[in-house]
Amino acid sequence: MTSDGANRRVATLPRDATIGYPGGLRARWRWAGSGQGAAVFALSESGGTLEDLGPLVSPDFELFCRAELRIDGPAGAWTVRLASLIQDEPAGLVWDDAGLFIVKYGFHTWALESRTGVLRWSHRSASPLLAVMGSPRLAHLIVQSEIETFALELDGTVGWRIAHSDVVIEAALIGGSLVLTSFAGQVTAIDPVTGRATDG
Repeated sequence: MTSDGANRRVATLPRDATIGYPGGLRARWRWAGSGQGAAVFALSESGGTLEDLGPLVSPDFELFCRAELRIDGPAGAWTVRLASLIQDEPAGLVWDDAGLFIVKYGFHTWALESRTGVLRWSHRSASPLLAVMGSPRLAHLIVQSEIETFALELDGTVGWRIAHSDVVIEAALIGGSLVLTSFAGQVTAIDPVTGRATDG
């Protein structure tokens, strides 16, 4: 094998997922690594609105990892394109009370109007996001990154924030608590309403 062959980067094919969400929303996700926007967008569906939010991440967004979200719902279709500095699998949830479709991708949380895809607000974390969680019993979203947990209110402002001394690798809402597992294996229970530690 030549040194050229050993150093050659192999582009991975875009990944796809189709997921149904509450409210009759059908989402088609497509994403890939750095600089592969053309491959991600090659199969874009026509119809509805299209918004590229990449410029809000960086002026160099075209060089970043890219993702596309296509929503078909009772009010019609819309599509958004996203950018991430790191390789990540996008994820979403419906926030019924706010009428929002929330997207986690890379360092960003995006709040899009469920019916139209219009951007309501966005929030950037200091470290990569692991999960965005919601519940009808919470008036805010819980956003978990590698080094902090925070609550985002309806308008995107931060309600509370907790910094962690170790990297969080897993987060889940279980039995009324936010349960976090660190890289070292420590398990912590947090009240998802207040952000305070519980006896969990």
